[in-house]
Amino acid sequence: MSILLENHIVELLQERNDKAISLLYEHYGDTLYGVAYKVVRDEELAQDVVQESFIKIWKKSDSYDPTKAKLFTWLFRITRNTAIDKLRSVNNKSDKEIQMDVSDVYKLGTEGIIPDLMDVQDNLDKIDSKYQIVLDALFFQGMTQQEASDELDIPLGTIKSRLKIGLRELKKIYGSTMVFACLLSLFMN
Repeated sequence: MSILLENHIVELLQERNDKAISLLYEHYGDTLYGVAYKVVRDEELAQDVVQESFIKIWKKSDSYDPTKAKLFTWLFRITRNTAIDKLRSVNNKSDKEIQMDVSDVYKLGTEGIIPDLMDVQDNLDKIDSKYQIVLDALFFQGMTQQEASDELDIPLGTIKSRLKIGLRELKKIYGSTMVFACLLSLFMN
């Protein structure tokens, strides 16, 4: 690719011009698909990775600095990291599915249910909405911290902080450390 075309694409990206994505896809799409496929080794997943990568590229276009890396290097890193995250996500989901078969959760019976904890989702509205959103994503929608970060467009470190603070706020609602420990054990299984 010529340096002029690359500079033109960078300018379009920084201007948030839709043509940038078309040009990126036209000139880099096949190569980035190859990068994704090499990591995930599945055609459908690789296509998802490329699509997610282009969304990230668009969202992060103002963070590209030509003095730090060539455009292709920047695109390559985003795609490769997205592919690695996707592979981890798929592996985590399959690990969880396997663990469901050997989990003790289903062996609890009714004596393992603590009625005071069944209203947790109802009590979420008693804490700040920024913590509610994170707790809901992680515990009730089953997202990983990275998935919640991507879905909510919140940095991973912020997700972790809000989780910690949100759990602390729930502890205030439920009072007893023992009850809270039971609550955590229910969520973490």
